[in-house]
Amino acid sequence: MNALNTALVALAVILGGASLGVGLRKALPERHLADDTKDLVRLGTGLIGTIAALVLGLLIAAANSSYGTQSGHIQHIAADIILLDQLLAEYGEEAKPARDELRRYISPLVDRIWGDSWSDTAHHSTFTPTRAGEATGSMIFALAPQNEAQRVIKDRAIQTASDLAQTRFLLFEQSGGAIPLPFLIVLIFWLAIIFMSFGLFSRLNLVSGIALIVFAVSAAGALFLVLELSNPFAGLMQISSAPLRNALAPL
Repeated sequence: MNALNTALVALAVILGGASLGVGLRKALPERHLADDTKDLVRLGTGLIGTIAALVLGLLIAAANSSYGTQSGHIQHIAADIILLDQLLAEYGEEAKPARDELRRYISPLVDRIWGDSWSDTAHHSTFTPTRAGEATGSMIFALAPQNEAQRVIKDRAIQTASDLAQTRFLLFEQSGGAIPLPFLIVLIFWLAIIFMSFGLFSRLNLVSGIALIVFAVSAAGALFLVLELSNPFAGLMQISSAPLRNALAPL
């Protein structure tokens, strides 16, 4: 289930909690809605609300940090690809096949990174490198330096290719880091309880009804933001692949 659908389900559950509170207010005798009962329920929902607010704040901070980290990984990969191409250009004409293969490597790489985010089982499978990536590495290793300058350039190219592969492995290992479903269910349950208390101890009218809807949409929107940030290669807030696709111009 994607972030938008999950947020809509959360919104429905939260509004359902508010509706249940309104229904209970109409069904229960007045003695069950005495001031001491109101104080007890408000204290309990205040505690739950504080916990939910802290959890949401931590989730947003963690998701935003993860989003920034993975965006940085993409920039690092693009920079390594550009540097590797420059090193191969400095090496000489013998490295032209490797440069050609490096360009063919970019499109499958982008498809794998952004495509893995849409697959529920991608992060459970074993990592397999693309053929173009393996071919590029093999061509760099096969280069036979003719002088000291070419030897130094080849060593730097191998190191850059290793850094690129390591960053790619980090992206693969960090994929599928969505919020665990039981955790999400508990958080939505807390929000539903809070809104049920709103409906239980408030007389429903036009203003309070609109306010409840706005508050529920805001809570569901916070969950949507967390879920979107936790999956940066899919959805409305996904990291753009254009910088990586356009990292190298055709030879």
